[in-house]
Order: sequence, then structure tokens, then C-alpha cells
Amino acid sequence: MGVIRLLLVAMIFILFDGCTPNPHFRSDKAAKSHKKIKKYNKNSTGFEKVQYGISSYYGPKFHGKLTANGEIFDMYKVSAAHRYLAIGTLIKVTNLDNNKTLNMRINDRGPYVNNRILDCSYAAALKLGFVEEGTANIKLEVLIMGKGKIGTGNP
Repeated sequence: MGVIRLLLVAMIFILFDGCTPNPHFRSDKAAKSHKKIKKYNKNSTGFEKVQYGISSYYGPKFHGKLTANGEIFDMYKVSAAHRYLAIGTLIKVTNLDNNKTLNMRINDRGPYVNNRILDCSYAAALKLGFVEEGTANIKLEVLIMGKGKIGTGNP
């Protein structure tokens, strides 16, 4: 009976091993994004150190869910989401509408609305003074580039 169980377990492992994707092959989309990351790693000026654009904020809908770096999102803590800056990057954000500034860390990906460059946590938006408006014109300055995963800019 023990031999039959052992053979059954071995066959299950063999069957499931055939179901896993082969890491040696990539789709065209994955290959293109891999080239972008390689290009960035070779040339640290690939992304702007200062960016201007619109920031929004996110809160209750994502509160308690995992961020891109594996942390649990807490809307009452200061953090931000950016499409491609490395996870862990420390940034200084200035609300150009009221000149309030705040340093924060990138720990998530987004925003996925075309005209926005940053998604702040609710706490960050509160400190920057744009909760009522929902969005703000901002200046984003990279202070320390993170060592985490670099995004591709695609949702």
C-alpha cells in the first residue's frame, strides 16, 4: 500500500510540473518590457528626476489589500503609487496649488488614469491638502532611487 501511495504522489508531481509555465520563453510583450528594464539599469538617467503632472489619491477601496511590494496598504499612512519608478524610491512631492510638500516612498503601482503621474495614499493627500479636490498639480522630485522592481508603465 505504501508503494502505491508513493507512486501516486510522484505521478501527481509529474502532472503538475507539466502545467507550470516554462521560464525560458516569453511573450513579445514581456520581452519588450524586459528590454525597457535592461535599458534603465544600464542608463540611470532613463527616467526624469523631476516630473510635473497630476496626482490623485486612493483609500477605502484598497485599504487592507496588498501593494506591489507585498505590504498591506494602509490609507492612513503616507505612501504612493507610481507607474515605473522603482519600488522603494523616496520622492518629494510639492502640491503646486498650495506649495505644501511631503516626502514619501513608492510602494505600489499606479495610477492607471492616463493623465495622472502619481497616486497618493489618503494620508498623503490630506497632508498635501487636496482631499477635497481629489487631484492636485504636483512637482515630483526623486530623492533616493529605490532598489526594488522597476515598472513598465503598463497596467
